[in-house]
Formats: sequence, structure tokens, C-alpha cells
Amino acid sequence: MNRLLLLTLFGFLSVVSPIANAAEDLTVLPALEGAAAESGLVYQALQKRAHEAFAKRKETYENIKTPADCEAYQKRLKDFFRTQIGGFPERTPLNPRVIGKLKGDGFRVENVIYESWPGHHVTANLYLPTTPPPYPGVLVPCGHSHNGKASAAYQRACILLAKNGMAALCYDPIGQGERYQVLSEQPNEFFQGGSRYRPPHPRVQYYCTAEHTLFSVSSIPLGSNAARYRIWDGMRSIDYLVSRPEIDAKRIGCTGNSGGGTLTSYIMALDDRVQAAAPVCYSTMYRYLIDFNGPQDGEQNIFGQLAYGMDIADYTLMRAPKPTLICAGTLDSTFKIDGTWELFREAKRFYTRMGYAERVDIIEADAPHGFTIKLREGSARWMNRWLLNKENPIFEVEDQPVFTDEELQCSQSGQILLDAGERSLFAVNDELNQGLAEERAALWNSTDLSVAREKVREVSGILPLDSLPRPEIEEAGKISREDYQIQKLIITPDHGVPLPALLFLPETRKGALVLYLHGGGKHLEADAGAGIERLVKQGDVVLAVDVRCIGETSRLNNRRIGWSHGLLGPNYHECALAYLLGESMVKLRAEDVLVAARFLSDYQSEKKSQPVVLTAIGETSVSALHAAALEPGLFSKVNLSQMIASWGDVVKTPETQNQLINTVHGALKVYDLPNLIQLAGAEKVRVTQPASVTAKLASQE
Repeated sequence: MNRLLLLTLFGFLSVVSPIANAAEDLTVLPALEGAAAESGLVYQALQKRAHEAFAKRKETYENIKTPADCEAYQKRLKDFFRTQIGGFPERTPLNPRVIGKLKGDGFRVENVIYESWPGHHVTANLYLPTTPPPYPGVLVPCGHSHNGKASAAYQRACILLAKNGMAALCYDPIGQGERYQVLSEQPNEFFQGGSRYRPPHPRVQYYCTAEHTLFSVSSIPLGSNAARYRIWDGMRSIDYLVSRPEIDAKRIGCTGNSGGGTLTSYIMALDDRVQAAAPVCYSTMYRYLIDFNGPQDGEQNIFGQLAYGMDIADYTLMRAPKPTLICAGTLDSTFKIDGTWELFREAKRFYTRMGYAERVDIIEADAPHGFTIKLREGSARWMNRWLLNKENPIFEVEDQPVFTDEELQCSQSGQILLDAGERSLFAVNDELNQGLAEERAALWNSTDLSVAREKVREVSGILPLDSLPRPEIEEAGKISREDYQIQKLIITPDHGVPLPALLFLPETRKGALVLYLHGGGKHLEADAGAGIERLVKQGDVVLAVDVRCIGETSRLNNRRIGWSHGLLGPNYHECALAYLLGESMVKLRAEDVLVAARFLSDYQSEKKSQPVVLTAIGETSVSALHAAALEPGLFSKVNLSQMIASWGDVVKTPETQNQLINTVHGALKVYDLPNLIQLAGAEKVRVTQPASVTAKLASQE
């Protein structure tokens, strides 16, 4: 039906009289309204898939009945969780050092440094009681505070624990406090002058959520993300705690707020040493994030977790029946309280099935998001109950004094990365990739290309062309120009997102079929006298398409871009939600490319399908290359412009621009972009104007 439609259109358009270019409107899709205008069509389609995944998980949860069922569920999810973050490395020496000591009223503090990776240090403060040891040890991962462990709320939580007979270790996460991984060459004024976030050091450039996600961008091609490194920091911090002679290694707790609640949830699920846990202002069901604020920053999204059936509640279920307190704020606008209660009910039923209903509980403060005083007191009482076997009430001193950032400083310079010999985690990733590069070279030197192609297909998840249904086609208008016509088309593949397209039809066809994909949108190079017209004037039929999150399908006015300083592009939420569903934007777009190319290839019913010239510019180029590599017979030539040269550059570069959209989880375990050129056919691939991974989008300049 598509062939007949286009043949009819071709004949009809050849007799339509030209209209003035000044009146041209190259927009194809109707204006969006309501929820679609807010979230965008691509996000809505992914959101629908997420809801289907939620329903499937709920069905699985309801079928868990016995303690044996619970244990099997826990093992399956723990194994999945470890695999998806890339597993953990071998433990190496901590090489701990005590840098300084402070004295408080009823407690003392040691500023300490230890290595979570060789040459990569953690800066931390150990709060100790003044009573005789041994003490339980409580790990306190930080939330998204700019100054990390020095944040007043986290200091007060640690002081409260120490004054009640428990040691507390609070450490800087990567990208916070003294552990920023992206520093400017010169003192940076970006955050000064009354800005909302004041950096802990003049060389700091970005807020911590941006840094966390930049590090995920570096890690995803290696098959991990920032969560792996954040969890490992926590586990190594427990290693340090239990190495101290004052600490009872059998009485370990963990509590943290917001991003620290995320890490508390992760650590308590995966590290069996955590006997008592109290995640604060994080526990909600994923549906409430997806439907309201969208996915959070890099470490808070685990590859494929929604598709597999792992929700935020499962971090509590995985550790049952160990004691867990859910701490929440009624007015939390990020982690919705309704979702928190839904999570708690799931946990309570799960613990009951295991025979220990009393070991999970909830407290709710009439407060906004944050480690507010009632939640600090509640978590301290929970640790007091389960680690000291005491039930005495615990109250915090009003306006408890805290130390300055400088007093709690562990590094020489205020940023550990500036100290001699320190290695960034980007350097760690680069080293990991160098090892994988040797393995890739051996694979590609010894493997038949057809076998290699299937390995690429398996890692990327891109479906074979024969598995992609033919799209629906809808006419949306016409434009006439001298010697050719433009047909506006809406191409709707089976995923349901309409792809706007412009079909350029010359009066006399004597050239090639060209699929034209511009990262800035199909309208670029579509004006009279521009690049597409030059092709059409020589007799080429050109189909210019906006694949998902390009042009009319891009959420250009994403209101939450600010937290990432534009480093992640306008479609972060779409990329993150696809990632949670076990897919990449590269995969989604490559399948759009294949559907559009096949449509163009066989549009004339009286002729045999013929190969298409594929031209991709900028943001579309990586997906286009994947399409050409996996279905080389569909394309006669492949012209790629403004494409990055290698994911290796993404891995080792701290400050990438809009590269999340180009990543494929775990790709570097099997292939890099030059390998795809080999699969597509080096003789027909032309790459021009290679792009830097630090190049800004045109809209950012």
C-alpha cells in the first residue's frame, strides 16, 4: 500500500503549480497539547512501556507466597543487580591515613583518607563516641550536597549517632565535597556572585548531579555506570570501618538521605554486612518518578531494571528480613510520599511472608525533602534499637554546632584530584577500556564478519529489518518548488511515535534514493538553494526524516536541563528511561533509520527495491552507522558527517557534551565505532568533519 500511495503522489505532484518559498512551512506534525506538550511523544511512548513493565512486576510480586519464594526472588534480583552495574573488582589495599583530629562535645572526629581503587582516594570523617569501645559502625552516604560530608545535616546525623554510642563514617561521594572529578584549569567563577550553589573549591565547575551523570556517560560503553563506583566506595568504606579496632564488625548500619538514600538502598541490598538500614527521602515506587519528575541522575538508573522487574522497593526486599526503616517527608516533591507508602506496604507483606514483620517500619516527617531533624532522630533510634539493643528515646540538641568545611578537610588542596599522584575515575575507566581494546582486536581479527555482526546485534539490541513491521504512512501536506515537489509525510512505526518526514520528488528522476538524516532536524538543508535541493536538482529522490528525539520529536524545552548545565542535551529523560528499559537511543534511532530506508527503497511498485544512499549528519550519525553495519545490503553508500570517532574518547573525557544519546551499554566489550565501518563496508562509507566529544550542540553556543 505504501508503494502505491507514493507512486500516486509522485504523479500528482508533478502537475502542481509552484508556490512562493516565503509561505513555506516545513513543519509536519500538528502542535502538541496537554501532557504530550509537557513530556513529548517519545517520552510518552517509553512511559507506556514502563507502565507495562510495572504491571508485569506487580504480577510477579503477588505470586510470591512462601519464604522459599522470597529467597529465590532475592537471589535472582541480586544476581541481576550485580551484573547490570558491571560487577565489582577485586579488593585492593585501602592504605588508610588519619589526616587530622577534632574534638566535639561528647564525641570526636578523625579526618581520614583511604583508596577505593589503586591511586584513587576517598575523603571521609569518622565520628567516634568518647565512651570506651567497641562501637557499632554506621555508614552515612551523602546526598547531593555540594560540600559533601561537610553538609550541616549530615554532620548532625553523625554527631547524633556518636553521642549515643555509635561510630559514624561519612564520606564524600565522587563529584562532591573534596572529590570532584571535573575541574577547571583556572579558578572558576560560574557559581559565584550569589548563585544558588556555591562550590567548595574555586576549580569546581558543575553541580554534583551533572558530574555523576557525566561519569555514567563515561561508564555506560564499558557495561557499567556511576552506580558501580558509588556502591564500591560504600563497600570499601565499610571495609575501612571494620578494619578499625574500635568497631564491632558484626554491628554495621547504614543511613543516608536523598542520593545518600539511593546509596543506602543499594549498599543494604548488596552488602550482607549491613545489619540495620535506614534509607532517607528516596524510597518510592519508580512509577512516581517516571510520571512526575522523570528519571534522576546517572547512578540512580540501572540498565534494564524496569524491563527485568526491579523497582526501588526491591532494594528493601532484597535484604529482608534484616531490619530496615523507611524514612520519608510528607512534602517531598521528588520522591512522592504516596509511592513511599506503596513501597512500604510491599515491604511489610514481604517481611511478613518471611516471618519477620516487625523488622521493617516507616516514619514520616511533616517536612520537605531532606535529612530533617525528625528523620535524623528516627534513623538514630533505629540504629540504637538494632545495633545496641536499646529502646531509649534519642533527641538532637537544638541547633547542634557543626564544623566548618575547612576543619573537616582531608586533602591538601581542598580537592583530592589536585593532590600529587591522584587518579581520576575517568582515568580508571580509560585503563579498563585499554584492556578491552586488546580483547576487541583479538575478536575482530579472528572472527568471521557475519558472526561479529550478530555479536553487535546482540549487544546493541537492534532488531533485524525483517522483524520490524512496515510503518503506517499519512499525508500531511504538499509544497511545490521549481522542478520538484515536497510531500509532507507522517511515518508511524509500530512503536507508535510519529516520525515527521519531507519527501523531495524531482520532476525527472535520474539519480539515487537518498535518506537524509540531520541531527538538527529534517528542516536543516531543506530550504530552497540548500543541500537537499542540490541533490534533487540532479535527479535524486530524497527522504528527510526526524527520527526519535530529533527535530520535531525532540523535547527542546526540557525544563530540567539546568541541573546538567546542558551537558546531556535536551532529551536526557528519554535516554534515561530507555536505559531503564534496557535500550539505548542509538538502538531506537537505528530501527527508525531502517524502517525509513526500507520505505524509501521500495516505494515504486513497478521496480525492484534498490539500495539507498544514507546521509547522516551530527547526532544521527552513530545510529545511522549501526543501521548500515547491521543491514549493509540496504545501503549503496553511507555518508557520515560530524560523527565522533570512538567511544574510547567518550570514556576518557571528563567533560563530554551530549554524548549520553550516543552510548550503548557494554558495547566496548565487543565493538567500537571503527568496527562498524568494517561491517558496513569500508569501501562505501565516507566520514567527513569528525566531531569532538566535547563539541557543544548548536543550540548551546
